[in-house]
Amino acid sequence: MADALFQDGDLIRVVGREGLLIAAGGAASLLQTAHPKVAQGVYDHSYTAEDPQRRLRNTMGWLYTVQFGDRDDAERLSALVRKGHEQVTGPGYEANDPELQVWVAATLFAVATQFYQAVFRRAFTDDELAGFYGQTKVYATILGCPEDRMPATYADFRRYYAGMVNSIRISPASHAVAEQVLSPPLPLSGNALIRLLTAGLMPAPIREQYGWEWNAARARRFRLLLDVLALVYPRLPLRVRTYPREYYLRAMRRFL
Repeated sequence: MADALFQDGDLIRVVGREGLLIAAGGAASLLQTAHPKVAQGVYDHSYTAEDPQRRLRNTMGWLYTVQFGDRDDAERLSALVRKGHEQVTGPGYEANDPELQVWVAATLFAVATQFYQAVFRRAFTDDELAGFYGQTKVYATILGCPEDRMPATYADFRRYYAGMVNSIRISPASHAVAEQVLSPPLPLSGNALIRLLTAGLMPAPIREQYGWEWNAARARRFRLLLDVLALVYPRLPLRVRTYPREYYLRAMRRFL
């Protein structure tokens, strides 16, 4: 699309088109709700527990529209998201707070970068990471966050992210949301894999606060899971890997 926020060669599209990233959504989500203000807002207002499929559809529809849609659709949908977030307020928090928007955008970048590199056995260069980070600022700015509230450079982002990971103290609401996220409507084996993947992708300081068991055996199983994904997933046809993008974009276009 000529009038789009991004083009096909941009890393936000190269990474974002991969449907497997949805499997890492639990890690991104629970990183976000490790922040106690985000957690309280989700706990008080989210419909995740009652209708997880709707929540997934809306989240992925917005992400894919921003990454792959035309500018008008991305801005119109983001305006609706921002308007909905105006209702997400409570004692000490509001969803449109730039502090929270920056953190949510940071988790989306961090988890996508980590998981993509692990599955595709590709190490991004510093220049690629800098460019990719700059593109993902849109996850906050398109929702109204002033750009000067974002870490300006990738080096600034690394300092910010490390500081947050080591200073956040999760709340009872964080634990409650984690129970919802880690109990999706899947067979028991599927739930076990999602829990393992989520725990393995989670930074250790936050994983420890959630109280998830992590030992040498679980670390080995996590590495084995990544090895299997790295062996199988990149060899799938691109149309299979990108099917979730096409599905959620179609659903969102009907909505718009």
